[in-house]
Amino acid sequence: MNLENKTIVITGGGQGLGRTIAISFAQSGANIALVDLNEDLLAETSSLVKEHGVKVKYYLANVSNEEQVESTFKQINDDFSGIDGLINNAGILRDGMFVKATDGVVAKKMSLEQFQSVIDVNLTGVFLCGREAAVHMIESGRQGVIVNMSSIARGGNMGQTNYSAAKAGVVAMTTTWARELGRHGIRVGAIAPGVIRTAMTDAMKPEMRDRLEKMKPVGRLGEAGEIAHTAKYIFENDFFTARVVEIDGGLAM
Repeated sequence: MNLENKTIVITGGGQGLGRTIAISFAQSGANIALVDLNEDLLAETSSLVKEHGVKVKYYLANVSNEEQVESTFKQINDDFSGIDGLINNAGILRDGMFVKATDGVVAKKMSLEQFQSVIDVNLTGVFLCGREAAVHMIESGRQGVIVNMSSIARGGNMGQTNYSAAKAGVVAMTTTWARELGRHGIRVGAIAPGVIRTAMTDAMKPEMRDRLEKMKPVGRLGEAGEIAHTAKYIFENDFFTARVVEIDGGLAM
């Protein structure tokens, strides 16, 4: 897909990876529809995207709310006269041990709310946004692309029962959608990032960050721009579908 004048929806577009991806795609001439819950951050990203001379609008929506997702994607489709791509990036963390115990005494366990909140956003949200994007692509006859954000934690990671389960589910949906939607000219792929440098990692204790960097063969954390570059590759390579790209600097979970 040539991104110029294409309409790309980016969830979680207010900050972090979503913001970087939005700017990167705008640099290639794509029009951007941003979805998030924080209007101030959305406005900031929108201003940065506008600098590249493309059309950009933002929308306040909870990706885990079916009614909000349906109405938001309908509005985006109307505002941009179609949808060509989706980057399913919105996600949250609620880390904690499945069961935390010492010497046979259970001190804490992961609550259902802690588990469900991550599943709602990171899995159900991906499902809802992917479904609505596909609906509008099919009805308009557009050959689009959906990119889902997974994680190398999908294979299981201590303290992330909820997150790992959601990210594993994202990969399963990616493969399924690619097989179902290929007949409509829609390709679907996923990205599984490792530890990416963000405001959160910058705030880590130096010794913890150093330990993470030493675990990677490349000797550093990933950059948001490298994830954006991967997303752009999936969009621009018309032979790519039903696969997951691991961008983790060689880190094995």
